[in-house]
Amino acid sequence: MTDTAPADSPRPARVVLADSRVETAPGAPRPTGPYANEDLLPVPVEKRTWTTYNFSALWVGMAHNTASWTLASGLIAVGMDWRQAVLTIALANLIVLVPMLLTGHAGPKYGIPFPVFARASFGVRGANLPAVVRALVACGWFGIQTWIGGEAIYFLAGKLFGDGWADASRVGGHAWTMWLSFALFWVLQVAIIHRGMETIRRFENWAAPFVLVGAGVLLWWMSGKAGGFGPLFDQPSELGWGPDFWKLFAPALMGMIGFWSTLSLNIPDFTRYGKSQRAQTWGQALGLPTTMTLFAFLSVMVTSGSQAVYGEAVWDPVQLAARTDNVFGLLFALVTVLVATLSVNVAANLVSPAFDFSNIAPRRISFRTGALVTCVLGVLICPWRLYADPQGYIFTWLGLVGGLLGTVAGILIADYWILRRTELDLADLYRARGRYWYHAGWNWRAVVAFVTGGVLAVGGADFHPLVDGRPVPVLEPLADYGWAVGLGTSMLLYLVLMTLRGKEPKSA
Repeated sequence: MTDTAPADSPRPARVVLADSRVETAPGAPRPTGPYANEDLLPVPVEKRTWTTYNFSALWVGMAHNTASWTLASGLIAVGMDWRQAVLTIALANLIVLVPMLLTGHAGPKYGIPFPVFARASFGVRGANLPAVVRALVACGWFGIQTWIGGEAIYFLAGKLFGDGWADASRVGGHAWTMWLSFALFWVLQVAIIHRGMETIRRFENWAAPFVLVGAGVLLWWMSGKAGGFGPLFDQPSELGWGPDFWKLFAPALMGMIGFWSTLSLNIPDFTRYGKSQRAQTWGQALGLPTTMTLFAFLSVMVTSGSQAVYGEAVWDPVQLAARTDNVFGLLFALVTVLVATLSVNVAANLVSPAFDFSNIAPRRISFRTGALVTCVLGVLICPWRLYADPQGYIFTWLGLVGGLLGTVAGILIADYWILRRTELDLADLYRARGRYWYHAGWNWRAVVAFVTGGVLAVGGADFHPLVDGRPVPVLEPLADYGWAVGLGTSMLLYLVLMTLRGKEPKSA
């Protein structure tokens, strides 16, 4: 008995271009039914227009943001020096680039977003599992970034309106004006996403260089406060290069990988607009590791300077900018923070979960509706708690995210590259009872691999400050390597289970 049954609808013809890109044949009906809508259908070749520059600009815009800044500066705050922090971040971004390029390949070739890509391995219905997991992670990120943007508005308005704004009565531990700022930034992002992907592309193109200049200005200001660049380089490591450093290095490296693990999955949401494989490959290779490492260097230098000037590592750039008495400098710094936060949050944390939620019920949930769901959940997750301290931010939140999403990446890579050799049946990705229907729309082998890899990756993790204790204490030795454990375990187990399944039946 096979896992599939005869298909219940005609299969539209497809064409394969000379550069191996695939699309529905001209004049042929596009996929229809309960598993298709306009947002999930393949992007026509003539609309796959993003160039190497567009992808590079996308990454510059996403890498040069406040969360990336606090990622690097947080390592200084927990005891590393600038060399150790930059080394950790550079290595993490080189590692995460590999699965990002592998999963991104399906975008330009087939023009499909991540939730549709995941149907090949998890099943047409089962793809909702990784899609929802990734969407909830993106909701958390959206909330964190929105809190950062609201914080920038709060401090900016405080300088303009005086103590009445900054010292307003407190609600839930924060001034009511901070909550208002949070809401204003939330509304601004909803307005941008409502205008669609082309608006996002144009916004990223000009936001990227603006943010880089802003970071350079902040470094120049801090070096002037510190009396030159010497004190910035001279801040010692509290860990040395001995056992204390290496004990921190592994979980920090996994946390840095976890930072972009969401994008390593949902990158097809962007590469589906790619003009060619070369455009997405070179755009990402040039855009991610280089700009992220440069931005990390700027971040750790400024944070090291804050140690020299203020006697403590000020890891939050908004808090740091608020310490200046120069109104123009403060305005410039906080506007830069706003642009940087908008750049990454709209592109990375609204676009992808919008597709994910649309995949749950394509006929009822459009891309814009999915984006609104993301915005609401991003508030309900209480991001101000996740962002409260560098320990919880790096080792709890990022470690948890990396472990779970690394598990999904392992399954996708094993299925697409090893089992299918990058060949997908485009029509069957949208059809019931086709090649990717498996058992009632679910591939239980992918689910078993996901659950097993996820438990091993995060079961032994310390979830403080979210909750106390470790869910599975015996797995504590694996917790520091969550992303690698999740990816490796799920990949191997999925390959074994699919191999035992035997030869894949052809769709009707």
